[in-house]
Amino acid sequence: MSLRLTAEERIARARADLRMGVPAVLTGQDPALVVAAETVSADRLADLNALDGALDLAITVRRAETLRARAYDGDVARIAVPADADHRWIRATADPSADLSTPLKGPYMSRREGSADAHRAGIALCKQAHLLPACLVLPLTDAERLAAEHDLRTVEISEVLRLQTEHSPLEQVSSARVPLEVSKAGRVHVFRPRDGGEEHYAIEIGQPDRAKPVLSRLHSACFTGDLAGSLKCDCGPQLRAALGQIGAEGAGVLLYMNQEGRGIGLANKMRAYSLQDQGFDTVEANHRLGFEDDERDFRLGAEILLAMGFSATKLMTNNPGKVAMMEASGVAVAERVPLLVGKTAENAGYLATKAAKSGHLL
Repeated sequence: MSLRLTAEERIARARADLRMGVPAVLTGQDPALVVAAETVSADRLADLNALDGALDLAITVRRAETLRARAYDGDVARIAVPADADHRWIRATADPSADLSTPLKGPYMSRREGSADAHRAGIALCKQAHLLPACLVLPLTDAERLAAEHDLRTVEISEVLRLQTEHSPLEQVSSARVPLEVSKAGRVHVFRPRDGGEEHYAIEIGQPDRAKPVLSRLHSACFTGDLAGSLKCDCGPQLRAALGQIGAEGAGVLLYMNQEGRGIGLANKMRAYSLQDQGFDTVEANHRLGFEDDERDFRLGAEILLAMGFSATKLMTNNPGKVAMMEASGVAVAERVPLLVGKTAENAGYLATKAAKSGHLL
């Protein structure tokens, strides 16, 4: 018997620490201390500066393009932190939603020698924690000793990089009958990843035939649209229309995935909304934050359908990317069912961007 943590568990703990502003120690060939730019405090920054080594601010190439900083490593930029920089400088450099109110202190000097793997790993952890994709990185000579002295989490750089394109397997943890407005024959299934991350839900209506393609909708959580009735997107109307169509059909599954804001989290989504108010479209706002167009993992939906016994679906979506990912993940898409609802004066530009830049069939 072994009580040692798995790589997945160590990474989950490191993510939680970064959200609290606690540093994590990355071990491996080029060990380093990392702390999220969004949550670093003045005291923690002073502690980092008291240690030996050159402090970097790691940002993605997307954010570097906005700042006109050189990304010599292709996907990330390693910005040398000036000796007189405080935590406000760090956050202003990392957070574009404050660009208009906080003058940025450029020009930025980017490092080009050495490895950027610790920087990549730190950014990956920040993304997974739904923080801004930016972190402070300090090289270490004796990582294990420093971690032991300060009771800090350790995680292998190679493990973070290896697992960043994978997802923690999902396990069904509970289910129960839930009568719904669209059908009294409703049942909600809850799936939880093994790493203790966000749970995802499957709303099953009726008794779908497992031998036939199931009518389904892969819906990403949208707090503002689904619950608050936001007019900035079409998510709420799509959710209700999909449930209504499944209810009318008498059988089907709605997959409700906790991947808010195209996978960047609600806080970052609100930052993106702030940028949209400044004139940027959805994709441009994500890029200025340092994210890609879409950070969601649609493989999770396919995994849930397979776990429920379905191997084929009639998928309600306007997004060809969902169709491609379903089929690549082992679920045949027998038919794409359009879901053209929810257009308003307020979201016309948003929908136009989805069609022009994200390939949605509207």
